[in-house]
Amino acid sequence: MSLVRRLLIPAAALLALGACAAPFRADVARFQQMPPPQGQSFYVQAADPAKAGGLEFETYANLVAIEMEQLGYRRAAGPESAELAVTLDYGVDNGRERIVTRPTAGYFGGFHDPWYWSHHWRSPYYWGWHDPWFDGFGTEIDSYTLYTSALELDITRTADGLALFDGRARARSSDDDLTMLVPNLVEAMFTGFPGNSGEEVRITIAPPEDDS
Repeated sequence: MSLVRRLLIPAAALLALGACAAPFRADVARFQQMPPPQGQSFYVQAADPAKAGGLEFETYANLVAIEMEQLGYRRAAGPESAELAVTLDYGVDNGRERIVTRPTAGYFGGFHDPWYWSHHWRSPYYWGWHDPWFDGFGTEIDSYTLYTSALELDITRTADGLALFDGRARARSSDDDLTMLVPNLVEAMFTGFPGNSGEEVRITIAPPEDDS
């Protein structure tokens, strides 16, 4: 078998492995004095008035409502009939560029050692996927943008305004797509809900299964 063929076969196998998505990880802090779910009614509202009524917000609010219903709470028709007010906010920053330079391992014969490729190749939820270029002297330069996304969820009792739950979920990724980030942040927030008050935990969300 030729040298080129011996190199390309393992490289192709690793690239196929690298295409698999990595888990989504979020740091979740929760402060709570939630009563046991007994069918209390709730309504999800926007913390930011600019988001209220928008289709995007309604999509994410529905995800929160589904989680609440699965816990045993009941969705109210409107805020005036809700026993619990669930306030939702979310966002992602403008990102920060990261650059890492280091010598290349296994550089030979015009080919780079295929084992260089990380199994996190181009995963948007890894701490920056590798996208290297080479200067011809065996130096590897990685450049990527790291974004921080966050979701805030507050629950109050409408009868007297008593705070029952304050939650914050944060994640870092190389992707700023809220349509991918917010559903994962919602799932992280409700993993082990309502959680231990005053504790921050790392939540790992498995990537969706590939149906192909």
